[in-house]
Amino acid sequence: MAEKMNQQMHPFAQVNKQPRSDEESGTLTSDQKLKRKKRIKFAIYIAAFAVFQTIVILVFALTVMRVKTPKVRLGTDVTFQNFKTGTQALPSFDLNFTTQVGVKNSNFGPYKFDSTIATFMYEGVTVGKFTIPKGKAGLRSTKKVTVTVNVNSNALQSTTSLGSELGAGVLTLNSQAKLSGKVELMFVMKKKKSAEMNCTMTIEVSTKAVQSMNCE
Repeated sequence: MAEKMNQQMHPFAQVNKQPRSDEESGTLTSDQKLKRKKRIKFAIYIAAFAVFQTIVILVFALTVMRVKTPKVRLGTDVTFQNFKTGTQALPSFDLNFTTQVGVKNSNFGPYKFDSTIATFMYEGVTVGKFTIPKGKAGLRSTKKVTVTVNVNSNALQSTTSLGSELGAGVLTLNSQAKLSGKVELMFVMKKKKSAEMNCTMTIEVSTKAVQSMNCE
């Protein structure tokens, strides 16, 4: 009798205790699967973005932030104001000319260099000097500086092969210089870089013109 009264007093208890149907259980499982797929897709997007960002940083570090050594070259456009040479028997030379020195900067930032003294030599003996003034080569550009040069054979000894060269109608001179400066990147990073010039110029005496210019 008491059991029947309990059933009448709590008619909803039994309803609430009934197990969920297969349809409701299936719906919850599908929702969970959908959420799981979304989480996996989100994780894939994050991983892909991280990989992409890493690649961008590596490319940036290997190209933009990589500091290359600038190149210094003597120009082939030489204009002679004075051109005097001796003979094979009495070899000598006295030349005045203007030319250009090119400072090629392939970095993604300007290269600022100090003034320096460049030399012209004949068989290792200094026969002339000129000044490369202080300047700046812009990012990925070439700075050209016009210089005036005087070279002569006053310091040469008679043991040189100057007579043989002049007899062959040529004069070979070597020019060397070393620039000291800094490459600026992103207006923050500065790295010291030295650039060296080592050029050999062959002059044809008869035409008073540069026959060849080779720079290392």
